[in-house]
Amino acid sequence: CEVRPGPEFLTRSYLFYANRLFKALQFYYRDPSCRDPSYSLVIKGKLRLRQASWITRGATEADYQLHKVGIVFHSPQAMREVASWTNATAGCGGFLRPGRSWAPGALYELLSAKSERDCTPALGFAMHELSLVRVETRYQPAGRPQQSGSRLVEELYLGDIHTEWGERLHYRPTGYQRPMQSAVHHVHPCPACGIIYRADEHHPPVLPAQAQLPMQLSGSWVSTHCEVRPAVLFLTRYFIFHGNNHTWEGYYYHYSDPLCKQPTFTIYASGHYTQGTPSSKVRGGTELAFRVTQARVTPMDQVTVTMLNSSEPGSCGLTSSWSAGVEQDITPTNGCLALGINLPHTEYELFKTEHDAQERSLLYIGERPTDGSSPDSPAKRPTSYQAPLVQCAGAPEEFSNYLSLKYSGRKDANGNEALKPLPVAFLLFVALVFLRWD
Repeated sequence: CEVRPGPEFLTRSYLFYANRLFKALQFYYRDPSCRDPSYSLVIKGKLRLRQASWITRGATEADYQLHKVGIVFHSPQAMREVASWTNATAGCGGFLRPGRSWAPGALYELLSAKSERDCTPALGFAMHELSLVRVETRYQPAGRPQQSGSRLVEELYLGDIHTEWGERLHYRPTGYQRPMQSAVHHVHPCPACGIIYRADEHHPPVLPAQAQLPMQLSGSWVSTHCEVRPAVLFLTRYFIFHGNNHTWEGYYYHYSDPLCKQPTFTIYASGHYTQGTPSSKVRGGTELAFRVTQARVTPMDQVTVTMLNSSEPGSCGLTSSWSAGVEQDITPTNGCLALGINLPHTEYELFKTEHDAQERSLLYIGERPTDGSSPDSPAKRPTSYQAPLVQCAGAPEEFSNYLSLKYSGRKDANGNEALKPLPVAFLLFVALVFLRWD
């Protein structure tokens, strides 16, 4: 069950055909467990892959055209809500006529390229996520000791959704959402995969019930893969929370490449956090405030060293004293202006914990504002999450030199792990017929 800024709770199932046509299903819900469907969107159009992105390394840019967008309501309440949104949109007042009753299974047209009608902006709907595409192939180790070998996993990364509602209609992504799983080659186990794959707009997926976990913030948590954020940031994260005294430590390892193999600089930060309270805006989330009081920076390449040594005197550590691989405390200069770090400061956060299908403990931390700012006020508190961190049992000292997460991809002719370009056409599912409606 995905959480988008707003918040919006949804699941997605996308089907791409060899002739470049696609059919996308988006199922929206009232709850963060995706068990209470509100409405479904059926999106049909055409996608054309272009060239490698010169902004987000490892991604492919694409153009898309929408042919039709339809909506199926799953309750009278959902129909009334959408009608109130569309009636305020120019040219869409007659989309749902006043007094028209809810018709289960009826498909209503929101967008038609032929009639040049588009009522989708009222829902905050856009498919700009298709303008940035990346397919990753990796191998998942066997899950149990008695199993041997590994499983092929294919994942589709699509462009991120802007954290500000007013910006999402024209925002062009530079980061990614959480990946979609191939229906054929997906992670195992994946209880939701089959449920979502078998669903359609008239029968939305209802995901299995999950026990609500209490927020017990303690222990060590680490990224599961190289993370990509908007504005071309590649990083991995490692956090240690000390629940007994509500203090925390965090390591942010930044890189110049999408495999997190070329480190640029590392930030260590620490401070304390408040007692969490249940979020009234994002059900299932917990609101906390984090105070950042100390920070240290380690430049890892010459470009970063040059930048820091060229910074304004007194704005980032000792003037002209930076060198590669040497950590420096930036607390005395109240942070580092060149890296956008201001000390001390408070961030208003959203956290959530859950177990995955392998019974691993996952920690979700609020998504950072797309504009690169800090959630430094309650009004900027996140309403969606970053990629989850997984709990680990390692001691802090074991991670002090943690610079890279292993990328389990295929190797090139020289035996080096390589980032594979996207194929000319890619298929997530296999289909024989392109479904249409009149």
